[in-house]
Amino acid sequence: MRFRDRAEAGRELAGLLSDLRDQGALVDPLVLALPRGGIAVAEPVARALGAPLDVLVVRKIGAPHHQEFAVGALVADDPPLFDAHSLGLLGLTEEALAPAVERERRELRRREQRYRGDRPAPDPAGRTVVVVDDGLATGATARAALRHVRRQRPAHLVLAVPVGAPDSLDALVDEADMIVCPYRPVGFSAVGQWYEDFEQLTDDEVLAALEGHGGLSRA
Repeated sequence: MRFRDRAEAGRELAGLLSDLRDQGALVDPLVLALPRGGIAVAEPVARALGAPLDVLVVRKIGAPHHQEFAVGALVADDPPLFDAHSLGLLGLTEEALAPAVERERRELRRREQRYRGDRPAPDPAGRTVVVVDDGLATGATARAALRHVRRQRPAHLVLAVPVGAPDSLDALVDEADMIVCPYRPVGFSAVGQWYEDFEQLTDDEVLAALEGHGGLSRA
């Protein structure tokens, strides 16, 4: 199984989430995409749910010499959230990763300014918040995102991804009230292997998705 692109993955996810909404499980939803890739999946979801769409910028902290392998993540002004098991496995310390944390913090702030400007972030309190990404590998960024949102007291917190590593999904069951993931393939190694088109999105494409969605003013 491979998705043609993120839009196709988003439409499949949207169908599952629409069924849940029709069953009364997703009341007053707010969709938060993890950019960049998550925005292309989240846009069909938000449209199907008739929900506001916004972004939650999270930056992965990659292992030295293997940046795609996440050993932690950053969101907003929260302290970095590290995976202790990964640090131990690679013989890394939080102190040794301080330069990487600072670099990713700068990029996080740049993206927040680019995507949001002076517009305030939506308030998740009392709402059903659906956090959407294009897939889940180690789960580091999703964990940081979910903990950040949880502290803002949503009524219900949902993680929705089209495809994910089974072990990583299992490790997040206590972080969300519900996880929606239609494909959990054995032998998962990277999100991109499950897409025919996995081109990196640009900042302009993220902005176009936000501006093209009518829900921002209702957030």
